[in-house]
Amino acid sequence: GTFGQRNHQKSVTSYSTNVSSKLKIMQKKETDIVIIGTGLAGLALAKYISEQNPNLQITLLSKTSIDECNTYYAQGGIAVVHDFIKDSYQQHIEDTLLAGKGICDKKVVEHVITEAPARLEKLIQWGVELDKNNSGDLDLGLEGGHSQNRIVHHKDKTGLEIETKLIQVVQKLANVTIKTSFFATDLLLENQKCIGIIGFDSKSEVTAIVAKATVLATGGSGQVFDVTSNPFVSTGDGVAMAHRAGAKLNKMKYIQFHPTALYEPDKSQAFLITEAIRGFGAHILNHKMERFVFQYHPDGELATRDIVSKAISDQMKKENFKLVWLDVRHLPSETFKTKFPKVYTYCSKNGIDVSKDLIPIAPAAHYQCGGIVVDEIGATSIQQLYAIGECSYTGLHGANRLASNSLLEAIVYAHDLAKNLVVNIDVIKNSTAKLTPIYYKNIYHDEILQFRNQLQHFMKYDSLYSNNKKTEKVFEMVNEMSKEFNIKFKKYNSHPFLCETYNLIQTAEIILKDSLPKRNRIKSAKKDKTTP
Repeated sequence: GTFGQRNHQKSVTSYSTNVSSKLKIMQKKETDIVIIGTGLAGLALAKYISEQNPNLQITLLSKTSIDECNTYYAQGGIAVVHDFIKDSYQQHIEDTLLAGKGICDKKVVEHVITEAPARLEKLIQWGVELDKNNSGDLDLGLEGGHSQNRIVHHKDKTGLEIETKLIQVVQKLANVTIKTSFFATDLLLENQKCIGIIGFDSKSEVTAIVAKATVLATGGSGQVFDVTSNPFVSTGDGVAMAHRAGAKLNKMKYIQFHPTALYEPDKSQAFLITEAIRGFGAHILNHKMERFVFQYHPDGELATRDIVSKAISDQMKKENFKLVWLDVRHLPSETFKTKFPKVYTYCSKNGIDVSKDLIPIAPAAHYQCGGIVVDEIGATSIQQLYAIGECSYTGLHGANRLASNSLLEAIVYAHDLAKNLVVNIDVIKNSTAKLTPIYYKNIYHDEILQFRNQLQHFMKYDSLYSNNKKTEKVFEMVNEMSKEFNIKFKKYNSHPFLCETYNLIQTAEIILKDSLPKRNRIKSAKKDKTTP
């Protein structure tokens, strides 16, 4: 196949490669609960468990540094009904169901939304600071798909504020061990139960962590696509590991594209222009300077993300341009600067004066609405394995996530799972099974990078959302590539970068297969059975 011509500026996660491939004795560590991922879901879970039982030993794993995750980049905020005069739970529930295109789980939606104020209270107790208005009350922003102002935020860097404050809180907990630069390759299974994980520590030593409960809080899979708002670590690891272990996945085809990412031709990691800016009154224009989104929905720029992304994608095709424009020139520039400092500064650095210039934008892969199927507390179809946050499928988002409902979901499920684990963990004994070690070996990054570039070259908005023919074609190409990869690298788990790339390919296959029309899915399932 042809490898993507584009020079991907991927800061390839640097895994130390100074270890020779000689056999090492595998380290085995024991803990009560192992949590993979240190975004809001993982950190909040550790904190909630510690509050309820400070004697439970928790091991928190982060693939690179502790703060490198989607939470850190979340600009918008948390959707919470706060002004009960204008707003109500019912309105927030209806907005969520409407955005989710009729495939949300209504009970889950009701639970998450009515829990929101209590969870928000807790975040504030933990030290998270949120913007207030002139009368000293929480400042509520508006985003697409919401019928009321209900987004609590910290300027346009809410995730950064939450992540920073929670890291400080969790680092002080005596019962939590944080391991950074730890790459988990696979889940450990015994008698259909998950007994922990295996992977490489920061020195590339093979390490098995045996636990009574294993929690995937690994975030999303945006790096599967050619342009994404997600950081370099969002490679679908949790989904791929769960898939290899035989856990149920659902609705993986529903990848949400954020309609307004800054268009920068050579960058695969896109800078996001928060939706709150459209809530503040920004317009989206085509090259004839027309506001065209109204042709798709009466709410125009404030329609839900899937609708705005489709409008933009169609428009780009029609005009044969790679971008459209976001116009904020008519908005009060001083207020804009105060409300959205991150966006203002980034644009200025790139030579865009938002008070005079149009901002070039295009959709970017943003959020995985499907994922590992979990029940109301975050339990997967495999015993002793749990999943929370973006890697899970709770039924809250349905086919399309309502803006700012994701941080909310992460914290509600962290709370509910903690409550359950604290009550039930004592009956579980740690496994004493003999574990099969994996072997570390040096690799050539470039050979593997070719596979990544090729995958991202295939995976675009149109691969999922233009027509079945296109999706079938892309699925076949990725399938072919997957076979090539498996022939070339017999052991996908002998090096973190290799395994991460395999996770990307597998996740892409899962997404595409789920996007195929029903009849093709049956065909491709039959084909799969014949390949080893």
